[in-house]
Amino acid sequence: MQRVVSFYEKLPRGAAPEMKGKGFMGRYQARYFGKNGSAAPFAHIILGILAIGYAQAYYFHLRHHKNNAH
Repeated sequence: MQRVVSFYEKLPRGAAPEMKGKGFMGRYQARYFGKNGSAAPFAHIILGILAIGYAQAYYFHLRHHKNNAH
């Protein structure tokens, strides 16, 4: 039993320190999903989908109308 008590005595007490995000995703999660969550990721997803959709529309269709209409 003394081994168990000595093990738990060595553990740190109090709240765990807040982890710092590393890299792009770590900082993004810390900023938008932390204590004060935000709806900004939804806006980022919507804008990303719009940008990808426009890029695909341009590549597959709009670039053929650049110099002459059909």
